[in-house]
Amino acid sequence: MSWGTELWDQFDNLEKHTQWGIDILEKYIKFVKERTEIELNYAKQLRNLSKKYQPKKNSKEEEEYRYTACQAFLSTLNEMNDYAGQHEVISENMTSQITVELARYVQELKQERKSHFHDGRKAQQQIETCWKQLESSKRRFERDCREADRAQQYFEKMDADINVTKADVEKARQQAQIRHQMADDSKADYSSYLQKFNLEQHEYYHTHIPNIFQKIQEMEERRIERIGESVKTYAELDRQVIPIIGKCLDGIVKAAESVDPKNDSQLVVEAYKSGFEPPGDIEFEDYTQPMKRTVSDNSLSNSRGDGKPELKFGGKSKGKLWPFIKKNKGATPEDFSNLPPEQRRKKLQQKVDELNKEIQKEMDQRDAITKMKDVYLKNPQMGDPASLDHKLAEVSQNIEKLRLEAQKFEAWLAEVEGRLPARGEQSRRQSGLYDTQSAPAVNNCAQDRESSPDGSYTEEQSQESEVKVLATDFDDEFDDEEPLPAIGTCKALYTFEGQNEGTISVVEGETLYVIEEDKGDGWTRIRRNEDEEGYVPTSYVEVYLDKNAKGAKTYI
Repeated sequence: MSWGTELWDQFDNLEKHTQWGIDILEKYIKFVKERTEIELNYAKQLRNLSKKYQPKKNSKEEEEYRYTACQAFLSTLNEMNDYAGQHEVISENMTSQITVELARYVQELKQERKSHFHDGRKAQQQIETCWKQLESSKRRFERDCREADRAQQYFEKMDADINVTKADVEKARQQAQIRHQMADDSKADYSSYLQKFNLEQHEYYHTHIPNIFQKIQEMEERRIERIGESVKTYAELDRQVIPIIGKCLDGIVKAAESVDPKNDSQLVVEAYKSGFEPPGDIEFEDYTQPMKRTVSDNSLSNSRGDGKPELKFGGKSKGKLWPFIKKNKGATPEDFSNLPPEQRRKKLQQKVDELNKEIQKEMDQRDAITKMKDVYLKNPQMGDPASLDHKLAEVSQNIEKLRLEAQKFEAWLAEVEGRLPARGEQSRRQSGLYDTQSAPAVNNCAQDRESSPDGSYTEEQSQESEVKVLATDFDDEFDDEEPLPAIGTCKALYTFEGQNEGTISVVEGETLYVIEEDKGDGWTRIRRNEDEEGYVPTSYVEVYLDKNAKGAKTYI
C-alpha cells in the first residue's frame, strides 16, 4: 500500500493531513510540558509540607522527638522529602527526553514536509507548463489548417475564373502552398508537444508524484512512530522512580513498625518522675474527748516550730506538697534545687555532659595549637611560635574553668544520687523532705473543721486547723507551661485569709475563676486574674463548673 499509487490525485488532502499530524504532535508536547509543571509544583508543595512540620531547632519540639511515635512521624517527613525529589526527577527527565527532543523533531518535521510539498508543487507546475504548450501548439495547428483550407479554396476559385490574370493565379497558388507548409509545420509542432506532454504526464503520475508521496508517507509514519516511542518513554520515566518511591514508602512502614508504646511510656516516666514517695495513711484523731485539739506528732505543724497556726493539706505527705507551692517565675537556681529530685538529677547529669563536651572541645583546640606551635618551632619561616602562647594560655584557662564548673555540678549530682553526704541548708531541706515520706501523713483539713449550725464552716473554726505548709525551694517542671484554663466560676461563701504560701485570700461574696477542682484533699484552685491564683478550702466556696470546659466534671 503506497500513497503514491493509491492517493495519486489527493495532493491537497495529504497536505492537510500531514499538517494535522504536526498539530497532534505539538499538542502532545504541550501535554507533557504541563505534566512536568504539575510534577514540579507537587514536589514543591511536598517539600514545603515536610519543612512546615519539621521540629524547630533548639525548641521544645525537638525534645518531643525522643518518643518513637514522634520519630516515626519525623521519618515520614524525611521520606516525603525524598518522595518529592523523585517527582522532580520525573519532571526533569520528561523535559529533557520528551519535551526538548520532540520540539526539535517538530522543527525538522516541518522543514521536511515543506521540502516534499515544494517538490510536489514544482512537479505540478512543470506538467501544467507542458499542458499549456500542448494547448497552444494545438490551437496554432488548428488555425493554420483553417488558413491553409481558405488559401486552397481561394486558389481554386482564382484558377477557375477566366477573367483573372495568370499572375494573380500564380500568386494565389503560392499563397496556398505557403499556408499548407505552415499547417504542416504546426502539425509537426503539435505532434512534438503532444509526445512531450504524454511523456511528462507519465513521469508525473508514475514517477515524480509516487516518489514524493512515498517520502511524505515515510515522514508521516516516522512521526507516528515517534509519538509511540514518546508515549512509551513517558510511562518508563514514571516506572523508573517506582522502586525509589517504594523504598521511601518502605522507610515509612519501617518507621511505623519501630513505634514502641512501652518505650514511650518509659520515656514519660523518665521525663516527669519527681522522685517523691506516695503519701502514707492518715491517722485517726479522736475528738470525742472534751480536750483541746492538738495536731498529731506526725503532722507538719511542728516542722518549723514558729508557734504560728499552720495550714495542713489533708491526705498529702510532704513529698506531695510541692505542686501547691506558688511558682517562682524568677531565675532558675544554678543547682536546679527548684526541681523534684528525679528531675533535678536529670538536669544535673545533662549539665555535666554538656560541660564534658565543652572540655573535650577546648582540649582538642589546645592540642591543635600545640601541634601548630611545634611546626612553627621546626619551621620558623612558617610563623612565630611565641604568637600562639597567648592563645594557648587562654584555652588552658578555659579548660580549668570548665573543669571546676564540672566538678561543682558533679558534686551536686553526687548529693542527689546519694553517693556523697548532703551539705548545708540544702542537705537539711532534702533530708527533712525525705524523712517525711516514710512518716504517716497529716489528716484531712476538712476533718479538722467544725461545722456551724447551718452546716457551713466559719473562718475562726478553719483557722484552728490550719497547718502551715513546709516551704520548699523547688517548683515543678511545668513552669514554662501556659496558665491553666478556667473550668468554671465560684462564689466565696466566707472570707478566707490566705496567709500561707500557695493559698489566696478571698472576700465573702467575691466571684472568681476555678482552674482546678478539689481532688479529694479539701482544696480548690482558683484565679482572680493572670497574676493571682492559689488554693482555698473547698467548703469556703460554691463552685459552678462549665460543662463545656475541658476537664470539667458533671456532678449530680
